[in-house]
Amino acid sequence: MSLLTEKTISTQNTFTDPVKIQSSYFSLSIQGLTDSTVTVQKSYDTGTPTNWVDVDTFTIASEEIGFDPENVYYRAGIKTGHYGTDTVTIRFGGSDLSWMT
Repeated sequence: MSLLTEKTISTQNTFTDPVKIQSSYFSLSIQGLTDSTVTVQKSYDTGTPTNWVDVDTFTIASEEIGFDPENVYYRAGIKTGHYGTDTVTIRFGGSDLSWMT
């Protein structure tokens, strides 16, 4: 799998750049997580995603593989009020994905 986006987060209300999952598998890596909560969100918007829905949360470091049969956007980060003191690195990878800023 190739890198789609990666972000190191050390403050609240910070997310990765959106990645578009196009009916494919993807990987999600969350490292350095000790006392914050990472939220994964998806958007069904076409064009620039603005409407996000929470789909999962993590409170420990994790390596995940997912699949989405639709063409949707994903992002992950730390919402307001969910940051502790750690520095978290979040990475999305995949083979049939596109990156969007």
